[in-house]
Amino acid sequence: MGYQPIENYGIIGDLHSVALIGKNGSIDWYCTPRFDSPSIFAALLDDEKGGYFRIAPADTSANTKQLYFPDTNVLITRFLEPNGVAELEDFMPIYDGGHGSATMVHQIIRRVTAVRGTMKLRMWCHPALDYARAKHEVVFQGRNVCFTSDAMTVGLVSPIPLRQVGGGVEGEFSLRAGESLTFYFRYTPDGDIERLLVPERRGREALRATADFWRRWLSRSKYTGRWQEMVHRSALTLKLLTYAPTGAIVAAPTTSLPEEVGGVRNWDYRFTWIRDASFTLYALINCLGFTEEAAQFMDWLAARMRELEPDGSLQIMYGIDGRHELTEETLDHLSGYRGSHPVRIGNGAYNQMQLDIYGEMIDSVYLYNKYGAPISYDLWTYLRRVLDWVCKNWEQPDEGIWEVRGGRRHFVHSKMQCWVALERAIRMANYRGLPADTVRWQTARDQIYEDIMAKGWNADIGAFVQYYGSDVLDASNLLLPLVKFMGPNDPRMVSTLERTREALVSDSLVYRYDPVKAASDGLPGSEGTFSICTFWLVECLTRSGRLDEARLIFEKMLTYANHLGLYAEEIGASGEALGNFPQAFTHLALISAAYNLDRAMRRGRSG
Repeated sequence: MGYQPIENYGIIGDLHSVALIGKNGSIDWYCTPRFDSPSIFAALLDDEKGGYFRIAPADTSANTKQLYFPDTNVLITRFLEPNGVAELEDFMPIYDGGHGSATMVHQIIRRVTAVRGTMKLRMWCHPALDYARAKHEVVFQGRNVCFTSDAMTVGLVSPIPLRQVGGGVEGEFSLRAGESLTFYFRYTPDGDIERLLVPERRGREALRATADFWRRWLSRSKYTGRWQEMVHRSALTLKLLTYAPTGAIVAAPTTSLPEEVGGVRNWDYRFTWIRDASFTLYALINCLGFTEEAAQFMDWLAARMRELEPDGSLQIMYGIDGRHELTEETLDHLSGYRGSHPVRIGNGAYNQMQLDIYGEMIDSVYLYNKYGAPISYDLWTYLRRVLDWVCKNWEQPDEGIWEVRGGRRHFVHSKMQCWVALERAIRMANYRGLPADTVRWQTARDQIYEDIMAKGWNADIGAFVQYYGSDVLDASNLLLPLVKFMGPNDPRMVSTLERTREALVSDSLVYRYDPVKAASDGLPGSEGTFSICTFWLVECLTRSGRLDEARLIFEKMLTYANHLGLYAEEIGASGEALGNFPQAFTHLALISAAYNLDRAMRRGRSG
């Protein structure tokens, strides 16, 4: 079929995993039973060997459109041709009214209905188990079929006769207006094919239950400002990226989608970064009012506190189940998205030193303690160990927020977040009267501040730079006023903002650092603009009172979402999506920017 643009996809999920479904009706990425499980369909990473499950009109010239059933994560793909219209409803059922951890069967339900006229359709189901590494058998029982390898079994319940084609199955059918058929694709670990037999009415019941679940969940949102539709779509996306059993949120549900087509900047994002913690807690509690989800994520974070390294340090990321080892390997048998290789699973950055995570983590605890519930004494005890480590190590070089692979440096953002860690901890100790060595923390905090001002500021270019002694600008410095390190209208911040807009902004889109100097990160090639950085620019302008500029950039940024309101990590030169998709960080930043910009505009209007 060839590769579809990354932005052509929608996602569905059951709070354990997701599937990516293209406008052409093809599931081109699906891992089960978890986000980080080996793939079943991976045509996204190899259009010949990766595997796919497609339902589409026999007439390849049919026009296609996609939308979500309102306020849900039920995806509808519409096929329109002169003689008829059909709709494909895709969802992963969630049966309980809670987090979804009671989901009984991990499955994809695909219900196709003729809306008008008569339409001939085809179905292709070609699994490629274990990232297309495992051979499997095709076992029929009537119209149903199981695909079995040594590692796992998946099954397809089909309402139509199927024929085997290679390692997959295919079939044709016609529907007249009002007629529908339902296909079930299930994870079947016990290999019991009899369990696949499901009456048609169960599909309709599952659709209603799943749509009700999403509507009930979204109805708890407290966001009532402008851009509600985009904010709520981002909220629904974040919920989809949540692993219900632990509350962890994956950075993205995919691996190795490239930051440059044909390039090597291809990473596995199916893990949970400590860095995302403060952004997650802020969006969930302050912007949306989802205290239950915030509490569950805080439980996951507290569990990581109980697993500190002997010296009191943290890893930068963990598995969704909390595992520590995320060994990186390459899948050389896969060609990669449009020839972008290597294809990687695991992430070698997990053992990097990134000092900024401590500020982001402790800021999240501070937010939860302030707006959620008081933290426990035991958690405070672990945090004190972390803060002791920060006091001892903040002067060390590190790999920084962008996880460079070109060697450690004294990154300004990393130092600033060490200041945040100590500053927020002092606030908590004073507010709660918690036992703390605040004299030591205050001394270290003030030393960090003076160090940044002396070494992170480059007077020649009039800006804070990426790392000490450099002239490289970095969009992460837009966070300086957002974390209250300095005022948004401080002359140094105003100058940094202007230099950043001159050097790193293309129209409204923001590069994370100077693309001409990209070789400084230790990797060849270039990349697109970073979507989260654009939303940081919006917030930076908002806090400095430049609301007209902030709103224009925000509105422009909304036009770069795909047809369903979803964002990848980056945006390319012609507006195409680049990087893993969809990315939680981007949607978190959208929610925060929308919330703060709307609030500032309301205040401005009221005087």
